[in-house]
Amino acid sequence: MVAKVVDLRSDTVTKPSEAMRAAMAAADVDDDVLGADPTARRFEAEMAALMGKEAALFVPSGTMANLVSVLVHCDVRGSEVILGDASHIHVYENGGISTIGGVHPKTVANNPDGTMDIDKIVAAIRHRGGALLYPTTRLICLENTHANCGGKCLSVEYTDKVGEIAKSHGLKLHIDGARIFNASVGLGVPVDRLVKAADSISVCLSKGLGAPVGSVIVGSKAFIDKAKILRKTLGGGMRQIGVLCAAASVAVRDTVGKLADDHRKAKALAEGLKKIKQFSVDSSSVETNMVFFDIMDPRISPDRLCQALEQRNVLAMPASSKSVRFVLHYQISDSDVQYALTCVEKAVEELLKGGTKFEHLTNGATKHSYGH
Repeated sequence: MVAKVVDLRSDTVTKPSEAMRAAMAAADVDDDVLGADPTARRFEAEMAALMGKEAALFVPSGTMANLVSVLVHCDVRGSEVILGDASHIHVYENGGISTIGGVHPKTVANNPDGTMDIDKIVAAIRHRGGALLYPTTRLICLENTHANCGGKCLSVEYTDKVGEIAKSHGLKLHIDGARIFNASVGLGVPVDRLVKAADSISVCLSKGLGAPVGSVIVGSKAFIDKAKILRKTLGGGMRQIGVLCAAASVAVRDTVGKLADDHRKAKALAEGLKKIKQFSVDSSSVETNMVFFDIMDPRISPDRLCQALEQRNVLAMPASSKSVRFVLHYQISDSDVQYALTCVEKAVEELLKGGTKFEHLTNGATKHSYGH
């Protein structure tokens, strides 16, 4: 009998549900590169309507979704994008906007709540008169929820304000909405209203929603027409993708309603971690499905804690040299949360005694697994 594994590494680790597998098996498919896959076309239309935009495009990954979006908006080499210094696009996507697109990043400090100060965004916009010396600002990027800031939600008021600034300066606004449905649920704001100010949004289907593969980009029809060409250029044109879109459609239908429960369990996990004196965790800052906590005792490192947890079939990731991240998803139960807390307490106790020995652990929960 295989032991139960409580996997808190990321919300990307979910397994397809039986309903998803059944939909994949029954999907009506054709060649999507030729624009002929009926399931893909139907799903893209559904996502565009849900997000309040004209059109949508399925792509293999969130990284490609963001890269394509930036390159559509910044279609002249030497363009510049304003984005957060802790944003996923800037930190965890291999510098693709620069290495592939020739787009220069202009970083603005992210605040603990995931925002960038409005006055700093305005100050980062290049004056047109400096075109001889400087890159040309064409785009502002936001991330909602903001992963590196603990899954924080950017409010609709803040997003609207950034959208106003972009429009008044002749710029575009892209939202990395990998977990935009978590933000919508956390804020109690319909998702189409939350992204109304954006010219484009990337939406990950394989994080909290639980689909096995893929993201969608949404925007105007003209934007998506250009995005489709770039998707092909980057190797993202696939054939019978209705098999994947069928699972994604089930994920959107079935899982959005479960996100609030993920948030509740994350809060419960944070409250439990708060009772462990070697940790520092602000449970009031847990807004969605992520829990970050700092380790205050120098005898315990994030790597060693994750290794000790792995020996108890609890998987987690270091978030930095002094912190650990737990991510909740719909396949984590209340009893899983309690089991994880018990294992954390036991792991801390053993690490403080200095008697734990680690063997070769290979399931991805060890060193430097940041950024998912």
